[in-house]
Amino acid sequence: MIRDITIGQYYPADSLLHRMDPRVKLFGTMIFLIAVFSFRGIAGFLLLTVFLAGMIRLSKVPFRYMIKGLKAIWILMVITAFFNIFLSNGSVTIWQWKWLHITREGVATAIKMVIRLVYLILGTSLMTLTTTPNQLTDGLEKALKPLQAVRVPVHEIAMMMAIALRFIPILIEETDKIMRAQMARGADFESGNLIRKAKAMIPLLVPLFISAFRRANDLAMAMEARCYRGGAGRTKMKPLRYSKRDYIGYLVVTVFLAAIIGLRGVVIPVLPDGAGWL
Repeated sequence: MIRDITIGQYYPADSLLHRMDPRVKLFGTMIFLIAVFSFRGIAGFLLLTVFLAGMIRLSKVPFRYMIKGLKAIWILMVITAFFNIFLSNGSVTIWQWKWLHITREGVATAIKMVIRLVYLILGTSLMTLTTTPNQLTDGLEKALKPLQAVRVPVHEIAMMMAIALRFIPILIEETDKIMRAQMARGADFESGNLIRKAKAMIPLLVPLFISAFRRANDLAMAMEARCYRGGAGRTKMKPLRYSKRDYIGYLVVTVFLAAIIGLRGVVIPVLPDGAGWL
């Protein structure tokens, strides 16, 4: 399950999304996240699905690889669905036992929240899978450059986020190595209930933290040895420049957001008696 996490990993491919400016992808991801929490009705859901499927197709990232990243959050999806199904109030009760109850509105809310969570992971993963950490750093720094007027350390913020994303796949690989080493010594991470599995993970934390601190120290020493002094006066080997496809990307994302907002008033009932709207 550790290796199933795809956020922060880069998937090399020759696609339109890979060649686009990182600022466009950052803007598109932000708009997509807004759309995920703004859509109402089956029409908005269908538009969101078509847009996401189209972006995955343009990225040339295998759909199975994208779905693999959802395995790591299945527990979160189950918990989200449980709380919404059993603790949401509604007008029509399907089942009730003591303080637990299931309503049609609760079921509809649980479906919406799980869909939003899945789309949230797929949308953010798509950006990191098609953008290298260096491109992401440059894009963040350029996008946040106006904040320098109010003394916001834009370069440092962008650098920290890029380093954090770069460390995610490294720490995942390190965790997998530690787990395999301890399993070879007789440790069991698979059997037992959820609490027992969580307790079995505790011995992983100490060597993992030691490895993370060691890598962070090595990185700091390497940056200092190369005379890194922040973003002031630094030049770029590959400066970012907009092309025609980037302006088209901005236009497509803006039209998509306008369509999502326009479809908020279009609601189609999926359950009888007007209960449970998607």
